[in-house]
Amino acid sequence: MALTPETLPRHELNGLPVRVVESDDPGKVGIEGRVVIETTNTLRIEVRENGESRVVQVPKSGSVFEFAITDDAADFRKGSGTTSKLDGEGVAYVTVDGSRLLSRPARRTETNGDSPWQ
Repeated sequence: MALTPETLPRHELNGLPVRVVESDDPGKVGIEGRVVIETTNTLRIEVRENGESRVVQVPKSGSVFEFAITDDAADFRKGSGTTSKLDGEGVAYVTVDGSRLLSRPARRTETNGDSPWQ
């Protein structure tokens, strides 16, 4: 399955560029970097500042994330809780409510069986 704005909540998130656009914790808003570890309830984001890198843990619940993905087809439907926009340079910015990502990553990304993300 191709990574598109529609299917992003069902994909592996590790390695994707991400920005926190809303959070219950105002100190987390604006955090930007790459997802390095995803757990059931959190994303750990590697942030680079002044040549240094650090990992920040952000809870999925109560947060809204904007992921940057290359978009081969801009006309995909948007699922509930997601929106996307193109920047004109082949990158789509997909906004996902963190509550849509709450689960074990392996369970959320499975393609067979009775999965609520299908």
